[in-house]
Amino acid sequence: MSPKTVKILKITAIVIVVLVALPFIAALFVGKDISVERSVIIDRPNQQVFDYIKHLRNQDNYSTWAAMDPDMKRDFRGTDGTVGFVSAWDSEETGKGEQEIVGITEGERIDFALRFIEPFESSADVYMATEPVSEEQTRVTWGMESRFAYPMNLMLLFMDFEELIGDDYDIGLARLKEILENE
Repeated sequence: MSPKTVKILKITAIVIVVLVALPFIAALFVGKDISVERSVIIDRPNQQVFDYIKHLRNQDNYSTWAAMDPDMKRDFRGTDGTVGFVSAWDSEETGKGEQEIVGITEGERIDFALRFIEPFESSADVYMATEPVSEEQTRVTWGMESRFAYPMNLMLLFMDFEELIGDDYDIGLARLKEILENE
């Protein structure tokens, strides 16, 4: 090989290494945490709202994701509305995963562990909280917190999870409001 060819090969190799390494280097400087929260005020007493949302099966009535696939396979384990209850799904549209009630503060908050299995493995801490605004009005807050491990955190540069998930929460909360106010 001529010295010119060797020089071109070296430069090409360096460029390839830099192009491959650049995203990994960038990911070192990108945050890893996401947090999304949305709220709505429902014209119903706090306890009535809380008693409805603490049952995970009821999410099928207002969740955007449950509405995406009417043929979704569902599996439930445990006693709904209690710690340890699991709602699992398997769907062509929304993948495969499960949600488990991991904590309940009666009349105030339900905490869930959300575990995605397919199309990729990840997890999130999800919660729904109620707060009386008046005797006949309740603020419902639906939120999520998650952490993207390095180098998957690079996705946070290209995806607006606040908007993606937040929009779905807004739609779900509007459905929840409609359901409870029309009971």
